[in-house]
Amino acid sequence: MLALLPIALLAQDGQKRPPRPPKPGVSTPGVKREMSALTPDAVFPVEGSPDWQVLTDDALWVTSSPKNAVSRLDVNTNKVAAVIEVGKKPCSGLTAGFGSVWVPNCGDNTLSRIDIATNKVVATLPYGPADSEGGIAAGPDAVWMLTDKKGVLSRIDPIANKAIAEIAVPAGSASCIYADGAVWITTPEKNLLTRVDAKTNQVVATIGVGPGPRFLTAGAGSIWTLNQGDGTVSRVDAATNKLIVNIEAGIPGGGGELAFGAGHVWATIFTIPITEIDPAKNAVVKQWAGPGGDSIRVGHGSIWLSNLRQQNVWRLKIEQP
Repeated sequence: MLALLPIALLAQDGQKRPPRPPKPGVSTPGVKREMSALTPDAVFPVEGSPDWQVLTDDALWVTSSPKNAVSRLDVNTNKVAAVIEVGKKPCSGLTAGFGSVWVPNCGDNTLSRIDIATNKVVATLPYGPADSEGGIAAGPDAVWMLTDKKGVLSRIDPIANKAIAEIAVPAGSASCIYADGAVWITTPEKNLLTRVDAKTNQVVATIGVGPGPRFLTAGAGSIWTLNQGDGTVSRVDAATNKLIVNIEAGIPGGGGELAFGAGHVWATIFTIPITEIDPAKNAVVKQWAGPGGDSIRVGHGSIWLSNLRQQNVWRLKIEQP
């Protein structure tokens, strides 16, 4: 994800800077497509800048930083079911667990807890994310978030609503997920993926991946990182902690996100909103270029795409792409 910037910035001499070149995309012949060829099943208006997402049993939740809000989108009716005010400038991911949606807020360095049953904020915790382009994760008995750029992973007890452990991880770590009994953490500046045992709170492995890893996901027995340095996606075997491959995707630069669903890996970034990777081939099999993108999730038989600049969320059939 990336904060929305002005379309054109003034250079020091008062002249407009030229527009940024589009992402190169994958070089494999026959893979690229245009976003204009897609027709969404539903379009949800979300004021501000719809961004980070999380799926629950009957809803997709999406943040809007300028509005200090999270919208609940009903997957059965394709309607906006609720708009919930949270802390200032929600950022750095969303996660669901313990009957709640958890929302990091960059504007006031807090963590909002929304009760899924009532759509109300039931707790505001005094923990802010270490990085605005990060992530938050829920495991079976804790919520996990990086809370200091110096390298602090906080373990938050959902019963007490407070951090009960701080684990030292590499400085500059940004994002995390929970999978296979572990918390997996990216460190963009050091090109690292770190594995923390969720039972012992100990770092058990550090794995070199592609340059600038930030967002990550889990699936097909692997951990996958989106590498902002060169636009590749790294695949790491979750059983052996070994790098399997760096997959060419052609989506470098800031922003974007990564998700796993329907057996495939899905990436998004501005100008290339959807990239689909088949784990059986370790390759991009389809990629759509055009306007849109910045957060993606797959579930309830659909692809969910936050179009930050267009102020909406698309719902697409998985089989359509």
